[in-house]
Amino acid sequence: MKISALRADPSGNITLFVLDMVPAEDRAGIAARLMALPGSDVEQVGFLCPPLLGGRGRVEMAGGEFCGNAARAFGMLTAQRLGGLSQVQVEVSGCGSPVTVEVNLSAGTARAQMPLPRAMRPAQAGGHPGTLVDLGGIAHFVVEDVPPSLEFFEQAELLFADMPGLEAYGVIFLAPAQAAMTPLVKVPAAGSLVWEGSCGSGTLAAVLSQSQNAGDGPFSRSYTQPAGTVDAAVIRQGGKAVSAYIGGPVHLDPPLEIEI
Repeated sequence: MKISALRADPSGNITLFVLDMVPAEDRAGIAARLMALPGSDVEQVGFLCPPLLGGRGRVEMAGGEFCGNAARAFGMLTAQRLGGLSQVQVEVSGCGSPVTVEVNLSAGTARAQMPLPRAMRPAQAGGHPGTLVDLGGIAHFVVEDVPPSLEFFEQAELLFADMPGLEAYGVIFLAPAQAAMTPLVKVPAAGSLVWEGSCGSGTLAAVLSQSQNAGDGPFSRSYTQPAGTVDAAVIRQGGKAVSAYIGGPVHLDPPLEIEI
């Protein structure tokens, strides 16, 4: 079976976009086979689909989750395909409205406006306090100054058990003094648990967590992650986040045919 695909590198969060139309029930299996190919560095797979919400294109991730880095990369791909647009609205699974992506093709960067959290609250895992950020289709537990480990993830995983509508969840190990973060993300439907090179929604969760006690106006951070840096900004008004963005470099490879 041959698959037409394109490899994208948004700040090290390697994403494979499947360009062929694939039935929803087949996506998880095909994604697992693509990620398991010898030499593959792919962390996640998205499938191009017809738009449903008025966007200029739509991508659905293998597990139905929302991914901010995939949104940035797909925004750049769509802008490129439409003749070099500087701004485009695209649809991403796990998000109920189109995502606006600002693209600078000459600089190789893309910045996406992100959905605001459905809920945020203090939480604790393994004796360590943190912030639980529910972004709708995906949620993250942001914890500071805890060494990244699978053992801690398994302790924190209990926090997500009663949260409705989650397609994915992760633990964001944040080291504030170094402005660094390490994301570990699970997508149950895709059968994946990945130490991601970078994580867009995790970056959003981190900046939302760190900005909780900030005053009104912009609050921005750049987070160094295992394979790249993602910029994040939150605009606060009346003590609340009213808009949020993530941005950074994106590289798109030429399309290719993959035999699976």
